Amino acid sequence: MIGSALKRPLAIAALAALLCGGAAVLAPAAERPVRLPPPAADLDPGAPGLRRVVLAGGCFWGLQGMFEHVRGVTRVVAGYAGGEAATAHYRTVGSGGTGHAEAVEITYDPAAISYGKLLQLFFSTAHDATQVGGQGPDTGPQYRSAIFVADAAERRAAEGYIAQLGAGGQLHGRITTTLEPLRGFYPAEDYHQDYLIHHPDSLYIVMNDAPKITALRRLYPGLYRDAPVRVAAD
Repeated sequence: MIGSALKRPLAIAALAALLCGGAAVLAPAAERPVRLPPPAADLDPGAPGLRRVVLAGGCFWGLQGMFEHVRGVTRVVAGYAGGEAATAHYRTVGSGGTGHAEAVEITYDPAAISYGKLLQLFFSTAHDATQVGGQGPDTGPQYRSAIFVADAAERRAAEGYIAQLGAGGQLHGRITTTLEPLRGFYPAEDYHQDYLIHHPDSLYIVMNDAPKITALRRLYPGLYRDAPVRVAAD
């Protein structure tokens, strides 16, 4: 499984020799970024202050790396959601049997970017919500597409946008994203945080994750910022 093979500090030569299920694992993710309309109905920003949303869509390196370039986002943490605290560890989650998904917790300012706008980017440039059983070269339920909803308002907004996209037919297949209750978010190990920033030349990053940032800049220049936010200062 790529999740436990490529996602280590391996040499490029070693990466090139890896196989997964008999097929070369170095093929890029089959994502098709497309500019999407914003939600017809968005979440009320409520009282002033920061909010958080937890999203899952494949390897958390790429999700974190892309959302760190979004205007209005103040912090993005890679971690795990969907399972119990006792199993929120990388090697355990990699088994696929914990209920966890690799996810990101996005802290954002509703005065600068809305919940709906974040979902717009999630479905447009962050991952392919029509894939089944994982994302690109990463397979297993720990790489599923999911929105972890904190309350009824988030669920209504997410359901409404999924229905809107499904009716509009802008995506190239049926949306497989699940809506799951947010029971907890558990930050991943330190070496996973800001991984894309620290390892920009990793072959996995170059082929699967850096293109998300390129798509964000191309499709939504007004939402893109060049300097990413970081979990921790170097």
